Amino acid sequence: MAEFDFSQALNAARAKYDMIAKALDPDALRQRVQELEREASAPGLWDDQGHAQQVTTRLSAIQGQLKKLESASSRLDDVETLEELGREEGDQDTLTEAQNEVESIGKDLADMEIQTLLDGEYDERPAVVTIRSGAGGVDAADWAQMLLRMYLRWSERHGYKTKVMDTSYAEEAGIKSATFQVDAPYAYGRLSVEGGTHRLVRISPFDNQGRRQTSFAAVEVIPLVEPTDHIDIPDSDIRVDTYCSSGPGGQGVNTTYSAVRITHLPTNIVVTMQDERSQIQNRAAAMAVLQSRLLVMRHEEEARKKKELAGDIKASWGDQMRSYVLHPYQMVKDLRTGYETSQTQAVFDGDIDAFIEAGIRWRHQQRRQDQAEREGR
Repeated sequence: MAEFDFSQALNAARAKYDMIAKALDPDALRQRVQELEREASAPGLWDDQGHAQQVTTRLSAIQGQLKKLESASSRLDDVETLEELGREEGDQDTLTEAQNEVESIGKDLADMEIQTLLDGEYDERPAVVTIRSGAGGVDAADWAQMLLRMYLRWSERHGYKTKVMDTSYAEEAGIKSATFQVDAPYAYGRLSVEGGTHRLVRISPFDNQGRRQTSFAAVEVIPLVEPTDHIDIPDSDIRVDTYCSSGPGGQGVNTTYSAVRITHLPTNIVVTMQDERSQIQNRAAAMAVLQSRLLVMRHEEEARKKKELAGDIKASWGDQMRSYVLHPYQMVKDLRTGYETSQTQAVFDGDIDAFIEAGIRWRHQQRRQDQAEREGR
């Protein structure tokens, strides 16, 4: 094993810190904290609870970023002093402690680096995620429910607030679809790389002959719409249907017409909402999701037109973005990034950060390549 080069590791960590600090700009972060603190202390802030929650959440997130930056800078200075002390006194335990610390700092900086790559137009928004079962019958419905649990567990690991907004249960097992919100800064930027088709290969628990089954589920991720987005939807463009909620929820939920289905006639987008007890609340939530989807469509159409003008039309990377194989071997592999792991149960329990980070890096590289090709034309 090669001898650990402390000087090289420290220089690499400092270089990465400098790059991150340049991208995040601590002075700008401090100024933003002051602005949000003034807004958070304004009288009547909580008259609009939704806006107040956004302000306090963003304030907490930026304070967290700033704290991590300042801590990393201090730790880099401290570990250099620690290594010098160990070398001067010939204390191997101190040198080992310094090596472990600089490696730990390097890992923390790698995590912080991901933040600098979340620079898309809507990346800092909360996310609305919809999971739909695809080909595969009852196994696909069960697979969709497994994915729902996986993402909710991931959110729970990070302390992110989630809200299941709508669930359509399948007849035998699992779900036909589910929509949930992840209310955290940059939730969209992180989860957007999870959008696509997820494939599961396993011995079907629903097949009495124990045969291997391949099933599919689609994951859609959109940013939460904000009042400043200006997505106008004329009443003539929508059809609103009301019905009784299904699934758990008690007699009041299941016997009143509180659930809402909104169909956007020009695009045929359908949004259902049944989480709230009030029809008015469900309609408002459904309209917010519809606006978010239309916002994404508008953004994608603008991006498509720009590519056409640049003469750069590429096929997407395909429908299937990740495979989860439980038989004849254990493996989860992302087909875009190549990242894989044999720890399938950990993945199903929400340990998907490595996949998300690899996806963010892959997406950033794709954007850089596209930009370089456009500039080279």
